[in-house]
Amino acid sequence: MHNEIQGAVAMADRSTATGQEVKPYRIHVSSRYLNLTKQKLEIARLPHEFEEPRSVDWWQPKSQVEPLIDFWLEQYQWRDQEQKMNGLPQFRTGFTVPQSDTPIRTQFIHVKSSHANAVPLLLIPPFPFPSLVMGHLVKLFTTPEGAEGPQPFHLVIPSLPGLGFSDPLPTNTPVISTTAGMLDTLMKRLGYRFYLVTNAGAGTSSPAQIDFKIAEWLSTQYSDSCLGSHFISPPLPRPKLQEAPVEWAKWSVAKHFGAAISGYRAEDLSAFKRGGSAPAQSSGIPWELPQPGQTGLGQLGLNEPNTLAYALCDSPTGLLVFMLKALRLLAPEREFTPTEIINFTQVAWLPGPEAALRSWGYCLQHPEKPSKKATGGRPRVALTVFLGNEQQQNNDNTTGRPPYGEKRTPYSCPGWARTRYNVVHTHRAPGRPGLLAWERPEMIVSGARGLAAAVLKEDARLKPSPRQEESETAAAEAEEEISVEVTTPFEERRPVFVHPQTHTQQGLLAPPRKEEQQQQQQQQRLQPVRESSDDTKVASSRESLPVKTPSPLPSPSSPAITVGGA
Repeated sequence: MHNEIQGAVAMADRSTATGQEVKPYRIHVSSRYLNLTKQKLEIARLPHEFEEPRSVDWWQPKSQVEPLIDFWLEQYQWRDQEQKMNGLPQFRTGFTVPQSDTPIRTQFIHVKSSHANAVPLLLIPPFPFPSLVMGHLVKLFTTPEGAEGPQPFHLVIPSLPGLGFSDPLPTNTPVISTTAGMLDTLMKRLGYRFYLVTNAGAGTSSPAQIDFKIAEWLSTQYSDSCLGSHFISPPLPRPKLQEAPVEWAKWSVAKHFGAAISGYRAEDLSAFKRGGSAPAQSSGIPWELPQPGQTGLGQLGLNEPNTLAYALCDSPTGLLVFMLKALRLLAPEREFTPTEIINFTQVAWLPGPEAALRSWGYCLQHPEKPSKKATGGRPRVALTVFLGNEQQQNNDNTTGRPPYGEKRTPYSCPGWARTRYNVVHTHRAPGRPGLLAWERPEMIVSGARGLAAAVLKEDARLKPSPRQEESETAAAEAEEEISVEVTTPFEERRPVFVHPQTHTQQGLLAPPRKEEQQQQQQQQRLQPVRESSDDTKVASSRESLPVKTPSPLPSPSSPAITVGGA
């Protein structure tokens, strides 16, 4: 399967088909669709809830949801957020994969550092967040302070297939292997023959561990180009006697005597006692199906994604509550502003959440196992793990928050990684991982720099060459603006590139012919209201887009809302 995916994805480099070049990308969502969103919010119906007594078994979010709906309707301005997102250097390119007759296009952020010693870094966002909400990380990685400052990076942040404005994968396509193949090809297409990869979220908290598995797949199946990986709280299994007898013996002795020996530290033993370990299959490989007590968003469960997709695709309010619940689970101590919360929801709502839900469900039911071992020995990895809070066993509710977030932090003991990886850098951090990209982004940067320092000492291939310093990607040279099509929840996103110099003889908003109108009326009886309209469509190579009316200035923002509050 690996060779098939690799060969199919590599075809994109040799193809000249439309959509497979790296081109600049800009977002423009139809005003008609934004108005439809507003209409749905205005008629939202929330469940009845008893204020007293409060439930001890489920979350009661009404007091948080109602102010957010009002904020979304009265103060939030998508056009302002769209303009900020378009300020990021975005690009899009396509890949040929099995089961698809047309290229699967991926939207990504690409920023080249001005520092001569910068190395390429692929940053995988925590699932299900797209690259567009990760723009605040760019400067931390690309522009360190001082001439002799920390290691800089040429940064690439993709939106995984089906997230943000990246096309979804075809049905029944292996998600992990296909996505990893696309990302490896992306880095090579950008001129990075060798690169590093880092996660931006905890593997133990990721839905179906998707973002961790993609990084892990790159480190093992593409080790000729991916020279090192930074894992954050990876779901490491404990060593087993049958598979790693030496490491099993070391761990057993250290655990039995409670002693810091054989590479284990006292803090490892304390953290394991508080949080235990992430669930794993008997094979000892961290590719497991969900089990009771699974952490992070895995607690929500998603064995049949289409039912939930139908509900959320038609309800921005439902998707908002789903996002609030996700934020409670991942970052119960973080206070997000109303704008941040609506941004998270909007970038899932506009293209539709169904592809993300289906990828999640597919990965739960069809875990993939690597087909080969990494060439050149065990892959190099850097680890960032979290020791948890010392009081977490008994004092989870000292903040006054209801007990609906994480109750424990499964510990990823660095010593366990020695059975599979060449661990070149380790950082044990206090507390829980949470949403690092917003709560402690310096942890991501620190781990990536530790990995880069170790790899640069051992592998000269990662050092920048004169050719790399002189070359500029085709994406950076292009000036063409691209608009995005917002499609129905039952259609694949297939925007086409807009050529500003071309024109059309008939406007996009021209009235339809009588027979076309009859056909449209028949289709409207069979399809949901959320459909592609003439105003929503992207112009083809023979058409031009109408001028959009600017949005009004935003109203004053409201105070922050505590997502995890009572």
